[in-house]
Amino acid sequence: MITSAPVGTWVWEPAARGIAGTAAGVWHQLAGRDLVAAGGSATLRVSDAAGPRDVRVELSGLGLGTPPWAPDAPVVRAVERADALEGDLVAVLRVDCPGTWLEPGRSHRAEKLFAVQVEVWGGALLVVTLETYSDAWLTVDTRGREQPGVHALNAPRLAAALDGISAFLGTPPTPGDENRYAIPDETGFADPRVEGPAYDDAWGTFERLDRTRLLDSRLPRCDEEYEQVTEAPVRYAPVRRDGVTLGYVWAATDDSAAGYVPRTAAGDAAFDAGAVWLSDLRRARRRGLAPLCALELLLRLPARARAGIVSGAGSGTAPSLEDLEERSGRY
Repeated sequence: MITSAPVGTWVWEPAARGIAGTAAGVWHQLAGRDLVAAGGSATLRVSDAAGPRDVRVELSGLGLGTPPWAPDAPVVRAVERADALEGDLVAVLRVDCPGTWLEPGRSHRAEKLFAVQVEVWGGALLVVTLETYSDAWLTVDTRGREQPGVHALNAPRLAAALDGISAFLGTPPTPGDENRYAIPDETGFADPRVEGPAYDDAWGTFERLDRTRLLDSRLPRCDEEYEQVTEAPVRYAPVRRDGVTLGYVWAATDDSAAGYVPRTAAGDAAFDAGAVWLSDLRRARRRGLAPLCALELLLRLPARARAGIVSGAGSGTAPSLEDLEERSGRY
């Protein structure tokens, strides 16, 4: 399953070095194990150490270049300009990394399989954090199902990458704390079968809340919207942009609810598009349309740059909203 919150984190505190070179080195260690792929983007924030609200630089959507981390890449040029600033500063470079996880006979791309964050404090203290947003490295997935084939294909790749990053940085990692999903360790993750997972279905318990929070943060408050949960089967249609499925709009077959389910593997674009389609559903609700009629209306709307298009191809009926959520979170 792909998650909206990290499944695990690892932190290194190596000797101070350049922020772009550090991020690039970590990225290449992941790429060398086929864990990250071309694409992705970075954000850069530079602020005064004594006053974090005194922001000197704040940039987002910085491309990694072709090939990644080339000298003329937007992210590299942005860091070079930030390096020229004077003062006691804190610089934070964060890179969202698309990548590929494996299951027997198939591979799957997620637009944020990993995130790499490099912080430099006053040019002296360097902190590197690696986050993963997949459970492919676990013996038991985040819904409580054993996955020996998936674990065997992916866990060794992560272990090798962690070793490579530690060698590059010259220091071992400090695994992050136990979280709702898993227990990170120096080679990947502890086996939850030994003591049992913290939750029988952590993904089902928490991911819906995380998704709702991320969608709501992109929308104004509103009291006029359809119910977001239902016990009935749901009719759904995929939201697509540039050939990529971003999520699914849906309506309950008994007209009790309607909404949008993001495809988590599509990354932030899934939530950005979802905000647009949820706004359309709110307008349909204000017009007094029943949920199924609202779904038909969205199927007739033209494509938009940010939101994509609701496609009749690939539409269908799921036996439950949970079934559709499972589909949107796994692949």
